[in-house]
Amino acid sequence: MTPPAPDVTVFYQTTVDAAESVELVVTLPTFRRPEHLIKTLKTVISQEPGSPFAIVVMENDADGLEGAEAARTFFAGHRINAVVLIAHQRGNCHAYNAGWSMALTTYPNLKSIAVIDDDEIAAPDWLDRLISVHRQTRADLVGGPQLPDFEDQKRNDQKRHPVFMPHYETTGLVPILYSSGNVLITRPVLDAMPQPFLDPVFNFIGGGDSDFYRRSKENGFTFAWAAEAWVAETIPARRTEVSWIRARSLRNGAISALLEHRAAPGVAGRMKTIAKSLALLAASPIRGISLWRSTRLPAAGLYHFYVACGRLMMELGLVNEQYRNPEKN
Repeated sequence: MTPPAPDVTVFYQTTVDAAESVELVVTLPTFRRPEHLIKTLKTVISQEPGSPFAIVVMENDADGLEGAEAARTFFAGHRINAVVLIAHQRGNCHAYNAGWSMALTTYPNLKSIAVIDDDEIAAPDWLDRLISVHRQTRADLVGGPQLPDFEDQKRNDQKRHPVFMPHYETTGLVPILYSSGNVLITRPVLDAMPQPFLDPVFNFIGGGDSDFYRRSKENGFTFAWAAEAWVAETIPARRTEVSWIRARSLRNGAISALLEHRAAPGVAGRMKTIAKSLALLAASPIRGISLWRSTRLPAAGLYHFYVACGRLMMELGLVNEQYRNPEKN
């Protein structure tokens, strides 16, 4: 096995099947959620994709190591191919990069990587559904819905808010994906895309996955949606507060403008993005009323306004780093 990068440490490893027989790896980043990590792992090891698979857990809290310890204890009690590594540099992009690189170097015949987060619960046939849609569509990347599971059940109406809604509804080919919390990425993508896969500039604002998908699309790779390959994402009460939803909406706008700048750099590209932001701001009242009516959720009516404001704030260098303070995220 190729030694890990200097900022990555192998914390624990267990082998059941020969590394050469593993064709699928589930990568799972974790940060200070040891109890929920175990819940996630229980649903992952119950998957039956039809061939040997492995799990790579990426601990991103090099000081606390609660997730690494919990994963080691869990794997010690189960027959599963697994690696627990420590990504010493903070940031979700660093964690993803460490896990994907480790999967490639540890399992030489790897055909695809699936990704799930440590605040999610996988459907019983999650992996099988992702693989099935890949085979049907021949898409290089397949995403699935992250269905919100609110800790405060009184806020279930928030499921209709755009911040929590899946990007697509039906299975099939789609233009692009947006989230890495539930996705299958095939080997040709990993071989073709330069490393680090996710740009660390997005570590604390999010959007590294969207940028990766944008660059993958530029390289000719295709995308699909697997509506039945759902995961349930646990939503803590603080994420249903008005302040958090507003911050996430502003952040979404900032990321969209930043990605457009990257796709069309230069003065002309920037002017085009600013013009689009102003147009979105002007249209936000009408779009907001329409969204309010369709969702029957008054708070959703402000979503397009906040997105437009976030895009314009990005032009001034004002981007909310929601992941910088995890206790507030």
